Amino acid sequence: MNILLLGSGGREHALAWRLSQSSLLANGGKLFAAPGNPGIGEHADLISLDAGDHDAVLAFCEEYQIGFVVVGPEAPLVDGLGDALRGAGVPVFGPNKDAAQLEGSKGFTKDLCARANIPTAGYQRVTSLEQALSVLDQFGAPVVVKADGLAAGKGVTVAMTMDEAQDAVRDIFAGRFGDAEAVIEEFMEGEEASFFALTDGATIVPFASAQDHKRVGDGDTGPNTGGMGAYSPASVLTAKLQAEVMTRIIAPTVKTLADEGMAYSGVLFAGLMLTREGPKLIEYNARFGDPECQVMLSRLTSDLGELLFACATDRLGSIPAPQFSDDTALTVVMAADGYPGTPKKGGTIEGIEAAQANGAKVFHAGTAMADGALVAAGGRVLNVTARGANVTAAQAAAYAAVDAIKAPELFCRRDIGWREVAREAE
Repeated sequence: MNILLLGSGGREHALAWRLSQSSLLANGGKLFAAPGNPGIGEHADLISLDAGDHDAVLAFCEEYQIGFVVVGPEAPLVDGLGDALRGAGVPVFGPNKDAAQLEGSKGFTKDLCARANIPTAGYQRVTSLEQALSVLDQFGAPVVVKADGLAAGKGVTVAMTMDEAQDAVRDIFAGRFGDAEAVIEEFMEGEEASFFALTDGATIVPFASAQDHKRVGDGDTGPNTGGMGAYSPASVLTAKLQAEVMTRIIAPTVKTLADEGMAYSGVLFAGLMLTREGPKLIEYNARFGDPECQVMLSRLTSDLGELLFACATDRLGSIPAPQFSDDTALTVVMAADGYPGTPKKGGTIEGIEAAQANGAKVFHAGTAMADGALVAAGGRVLNVTARGANVTAAQAAAYAAVDAIKAPELFCRRDIGWREVAREAE
């Protein structure tokens, strides 16, 4: 069959890489990607198509006999593209608009947690600056302030002081994230980890775990970003804890959505805090993480296309569960100078082949071609990914690959995986 992949980042490069190897493309099937990037173009035919124009997407699917659509980023899902495709009879990986509110609205998710008795932080939704400031006084510091809408991973402030918290709510109600309202939450102590599960709305299967590094600077300092690196699996999320997450968090979410007429189909990405009382949900995303997707797919040994298509066609219970290699994968994000503020674009990039010479994989995120040269065209530019017997080995291999790349206007953290490296040293 022919497959259409929507998106242009490092996550979508990883998806294209694995989808291009799928048996779904046997017998002459083609993989298309819109809009893609130079790395995705190594695996798919790039096309110009606006995912926000549902009619154009449907017309392309009809003209090119698309049998399956994989939606990479969250915005088209929150915008209802999944509904439009399903309405036209096109199988799609990703939830419908109502279910995608799990990512589109922090308040929606917190209210669902309350109804389903899912462990999470105490919270209050606020709709004005005055109310937010009053609620902050009730919570005190430290406290967590979240914009109630899509914010590209930058809408959450973990405020250690009241001044930080007040500045965060002022930013939200000044329109930094559009018309977003806010959710104020109690501060949870513990270590963060990410857990992913696939579901077709009825069957649920665990996928993989990872640990992301959100802060821009070494030692988890500086502002939050979309993610500066990750590794998989996350050993802190033990088999016992994963079973608890499935039972107390994932399964009640899927059941509640189905019972309320919002059956969820796709990947559930649970951001977790591992507290003394057990795992608690920080937030949900309705798509694969970026850069978590890159490390998980580097370990995946199953046919990704078959897994995602089974979700889209209500057959997840009839195929084998996802299988992964036992090693560790670690990715380092190389970002443009100025990120996460205003990134400097246009810097040249060389040395990708040298970086990949010893088995590493460089996923393109914000890249473009200009006058025959590869250049930076976004904030997070490259995801340099390597595997090893453990995090220490994978980290060494990934940074060796980073050092082979010549891109003077890019920077990276030098400590991705630091918690697990320290544990392994013990």
